[in-house]
Amino acid sequence: MNHKDQRSTFAAMDILPADLQTYLDTHCEPEPDWLQTINRETYLKVLRPHMLSGHYQGRLLSFLSKLMQPKLILEIGTFTGYATICLAEGLTEDGVIHTIEVSRELEDMLNSHFKSTSVGKKIKLHFGEAEHVIGTLPYNDFDMVFIDADKKNNITYFELVLNKVRSGGLIIIDNVLWKGKVYGDENDADTQVIRKLNDQVTADTRVEKIILPVRDGLLLIRKK
Repeated sequence: MNHKDQRSTFAAMDILPADLQTYLDTHCEPEPDWLQTINRETYLKVLRPHMLSGHYQGRLLSFLSKLMQPKLILEIGTFTGYATICLAEGLTEDGVIHTIEVSRELEDMLNSHFKSTSVGKKIKLHFGEAEHVIGTLPYNDFDMVFIDADKKNNITYFELVLNKVRSGGLIIIDNVLWKGKVYGDENDADTQVIRKLNDQVTADTRVEKIILPVRDGLLLIRKK
């Protein structure tokens, strides 16, 4: 089994059957070479590599970004930069993605990953607690926001960014199905937090919303 097969099997083990994941991966746009390298390096060098968006979800994020043609994107939770690069692929020529990561330990790896791509110059990396960094960004017209950080603060992040997104803008929140726990009988603290987020966004009349059952669930939110 090669590294790519190992990654697919590991990621699918908890979310999708391996044969379904392989089918999905082979029926979407191919994974660019630099993202294959980042994918492999993440699984070899970083703890909890399954946090990576991966080929299929990454192509979806890229697809959505290209449809939106954003000039300004905010990402909360950079990790090893895979999703950052996917989102940056749809930016306008003068567009920028601001991405926030709490762990300084990833700085060298992230800078290396971004420099290896064709979109590296469009990426602005911030380090620190997201709640603080969001408050320092002088923008109220983000076209897209991707929230994929510590789940316990998702509701806080949603409320903080909503007023910073333009009308018609898109907010995407990852891991909202929580391996099926949100619609089951689980009542651990993390599950309750994500269930509360989903219920709160569903009832929010300021936005339109839909959950896509992609990997661990993507909540797409359009600001009215």
